[in-house]
Amino acid sequence: YEYSRAGNPTRDAYEKCLASLEGADYCVSFASGVAASMAALHLLKTGDRILASADIYGGTYRIFEAVLRQYGIYTDYIYSGESADFARKTRRNTKMIWIETPTNPLLKILDIKKISAAAKKTGAILVVDNTFATPFFQRPLELGADIVIHSTTKYIGGHSDIIGGAALTSNKKYHEKMKFYLKAAGAVASPFDAWLALRGIKTLAVRMKKHGENGSAIAEFLIGHNKAGRVYYPGLKTHPGHSIAAAQMSGFGGMVSFELKGGKKAVNRFISRLKIFTFAESLGGVESLACVPSKMTHAFFSAAEKKKLGIGENLIRLSAGIEDTEDIICDIKQALG
Repeated sequence: YEYSRAGNPTRDAYEKCLASLEGADYCVSFASGVAASMAALHLLKTGDRILASADIYGGTYRIFEAVLRQYGIYTDYIYSGESADFARKTRRNTKMIWIETPTNPLLKILDIKKISAAAKKTGAILVVDNTFATPFFQRPLELGADIVIHSTTKYIGGHSDIIGGAALTSNKKYHEKMKFYLKAAGAVASPFDAWLALRGIKTLAVRMKKHGENGSAIAEFLIGHNKAGRVYYPGLKTHPGHSIAAAQMSGFGGMVSFELKGGKKAVNRFISRLKIFTFAESLGGVESLACVPSKMTHAFFSAAEKKKLGIGENLIRLSAGIEDTEDIICDIKQALG
């Protein structure tokens, strides 16, 4: 170990641990999830195209549209949420397919095996952002993904006290290029953040079980409430991707989105009345969080894009923490009024 940007024993231990959870041969940890995404995107060159689900994290969309375009790397989007469309819309120069499943913020489910088959036919690299599911509920590499991305800020860290990211793969060539990018660009996770993430991993299993339990309880409560419109949660049997989620995931997670009747005024009232939930943009911590994607995580999307995707001003995204289930439901109930 000559220089911490190039290598650090604490970071190495953390990467080895995270790789074992995902079933990966290699892991590179970064200073943020966005930095991990940039490392994977560094595998592309001018003239290459990305095919991505339109329903993705706003920070990823910002990279695609405000950063990569100036280097001649363009992105095509799938709006349908149908896994089969990835095979139909792959171009000759589509070199990477980028998906989240469940997606952010509408919790759509994509069939990783089916999309992997489409990617392999054309030689495209399949990248799966596994932040929402974590390796506790889903292991994309086993389903055919080439690279898995995490914002370890979220469930991996689990306590809302670090910023971090990771890129995992079993492809040595991809790993070496992402490792080089880390050293060259310097988006390095600090040893202390790596230690905190290792601490978080120790309780990952027990936390994810409770997140999933609370997420399911919230979704079931909301579908029976007269002030809630559409409820987005893959654990609901009415969810269009439920059968796929049940096949490729071992649980449905703690993220729930729903549309609140009454428009912006009702949303503001609901948010202001919450007592246990904190109004915040992040997710995956032990505490329950609520956000309004149209104004927060997906603010970079144009009004037309948000309308096309169905991200309205009345959409609320909840990150279920690990508090007592009854307390969480009571808080939502009183906030709805």
